[in-house]
Amino acid sequence: MRASSGTLDGYERVSDADIAAAELRAATFADGTAICLGNADGDLFAVQNACTHAAFALSDGTLLAGGVIECAWHGARFDCRTGVALQEPASDPLTRYDVRVAHGGVWVRKPL
Repeated sequence: MRASSGTLDGYERVSDADIAAAELRAATFADGTAICLGNADGDLFAVQNACTHAAFALSDGTLLAGGVIECAWHGARFDCRTGVALQEPASDPLTRYDVRVAHGGVWVRKPL
């Protein structure tokens, strides 16, 4: 995990860009907001790093085929591209963040 080091058009650098396929990684915005980064079939994404069911860190879960994040605690599942809850016990969606890859890093922007 790398702390933010500046901004790029409203995006903060939160990690190096070396996220392997099917990897989930914890990262943090400069203000302390925890996010989960991942690589789903070559597409990097960022979502909140707390399951909407019981606030367990999604970065400790598993990224399944098709970009499905599975929470390690109770098995809730989410679509990493939309944030939609796909399997109970979660029913609320995840917050998603815009992602850019530039200058060897992953840059993420909070929703406006």
